[in-house]
Amino acid sequence: MSGRLPKVESMDPLTQGALGAALAQSASRPRETRLATLIGAAAGMLADADVLIRSSSDPLLTLEYHRHFTHSLFFVPVGALVATLLLWPFLRSQLPFGRIYLFALLGYSLSGVLDACTSYGTHLLWPLSDDRVAWNLIAIVDPLFTLALLAAIAIAMIKRMPHAAWVGLAFACAYLLLGWIQIQRTEALIRDLAAERGHEIERLLIKPTMANQVLRRTIYEADGTFHVDAVRAGLSSYRTYRGGSTPRVVPERDLEALPRGSIAYLDSVRFDRFSDGFTQWHPQLPDVLGDVRYSMSPTGLIPLWGVEIDRDRPDAHVRYLFFRELSKKQRKHFVDMLLGRDSE
Repeated sequence: MSGRLPKVESMDPLTQGALGAALAQSASRPRETRLATLIGAAAGMLADADVLIRSSSDPLLTLEYHRHFTHSLFFVPVGALVATLLLWPFLRSQLPFGRIYLFALLGYSLSGVLDACTSYGTHLLWPLSDDRVAWNLIAIVDPLFTLALLAAIAIAMIKRMPHAAWVGLAFACAYLLLGWIQIQRTEALIRDLAAERGHEIERLLIKPTMANQVLRRTIYEADGTFHVDAVRAGLSSYRTYRGGSTPRVVPERDLEALPRGSIAYLDSVRFDRFSDGFTQWHPQLPDVLGDVRYSMSPTGLIPLWGVEIDRDRPDAHVRYLFFRELSKKQRKHFVDMLLGRDSE
């Protein structure tokens, strides 16, 4: 558990760079392939420079601005221009400005889209919309997805075969499509489970678990309560792992002790907005608001992160905390579910 500034979640830089490199390679000439790889990778990772927007006194600032304007589709030409201007002094003798910009544009083009394929949420259409887009197609870290891209760009770079990048891009598209199919399969099962419980689902969220497309965490809201379960959708079989439930917290309704307009109250409202209304009390820490969407366990109710409210200091900012401890029992629990075995 930590009160440091938040570590924001994004598709890992290696994957962002690999996708950017593959996209740039796909439009390169054989003699340009290696430079295109470098330019595309650098541009692909540039969007995450928004992590530098932070404040030591306001821990929620980073949450609000990560995956914000730098990840918008409308910012792509600007981001590509920034990457080009940074690389131009080093590459001006090897490529004309226009070619560097083309490769940077391709490398930067899908950075926001790739992050939107995860569950964290991305301001993909800012400034037209301030909504966070999260398609939940892939985990933030997925080695199979990343390694396939790396293998394709390595072949393209070593053999100067730009078309090899298309193989990696085709695999990436197929893998994301698999994620969409898994969501549909999981949703049908969870809706049946909710009906069995006598619940009418008001909101449903289906999220990938770490580094796989088989096991998914599900959260649905019914009558002001979140119900958390996990579903393993194999090739031809399904397995449901039942979790627990926790009441939804609505700051405007449930934080009567905090003066309206106080910093702690406004921070709580900001955190609830960031959590898309999936806000709970930490089951073991009564003054900590958590984001029920994320937990170290697919069926767990202990949130991955939350904010601690000091009720005696309403004019102080909340503390941002992480709960990333993973015990040996929890690891076994995850592996059992991933393999479709009985789990306690």
